[in-house]
Amino acid sequence: MKTRTQEELIQEIVEYFKVYIFENHITASINTHSKLKSYNINPIVVKYLSKVLENDYTAIGVAKALFYPRVLGTSINTSFGTRIQNMFVDLKIAEGSLIKGMDIEFLDKIDNRRKWCQLKSGPNTINSEDVKPLIKKFTDTINLARTNKAFKNINNTDFMVGVLYGEVDELSMHYKLIDKTHPVIIGKEFWHRVTGFPDFYDGLVENLQLLITNIDTQDLINVGVEKLSKEIESSQLFDFKE
Repeated sequence: MKTRTQEELIQEIVEYFKVYIFENHITASINTHSKLKSYNINPIVVKYLSKVLENDYTAIGVAKALFYPRVLGTSINTSFGTRIQNMFVDLKIAEGSLIKGMDIEFLDKIDNRRKWCQLKSGPNTINSEDVKPLIKKFTDTINLARTNKAFKNINNTDFMVGVLYGEVDELSMHYKLIDKTHPVIIGKEFWHRVTGFPDFYDGLVENLQLLITNIDTQDLINVGVEKLSKEIESSQLFDFKE
């Protein structure tokens, strides 16, 4: 495979974001999340949220109460996490890990050691109750790997958490606790280790911002809410007083 320049790799990632994350989200928002059947509805909560949003119990209010959190929260966050992991493998930046609990494997371009990595999106994306299980998973995996002669030289620093964006001083206390046992590598250093380019992260952020500035979101919020509200109006699930 031809060695890619920093700019070539950045453009491949930006295109991946455009097609598989952003455009997919726009399409799903308009075509899937605008359908009433895609929701499990709590009638009490949705009535209250309609009142919060529209100061009344209306079809538009209910549509917003359902559509906003799905499209602006759950949908994009779930898609982002799944697609990012696939992206590293699809673009041959790393390999999918055969070790349970690890997302990717790659040759660290700084220390030239093989790394097994669990990916996290940002510096606050782990809860306190997840810390001990994660450390235990890493420890158990290392102990199991050491029974295989192929892994006899591995150490704790070869199993890491890779945080896609942010700065070291933004890491939560939970990540800092993990870092005492296994490296938590964030932002610029993470991308340097994976790609070999020291300034890759800065260039990637700049180009993604440019993409986002110019992307056509197709007025997805208004279109989706309008489609959903029309379906709600004709549904027997709701009783809107005239």
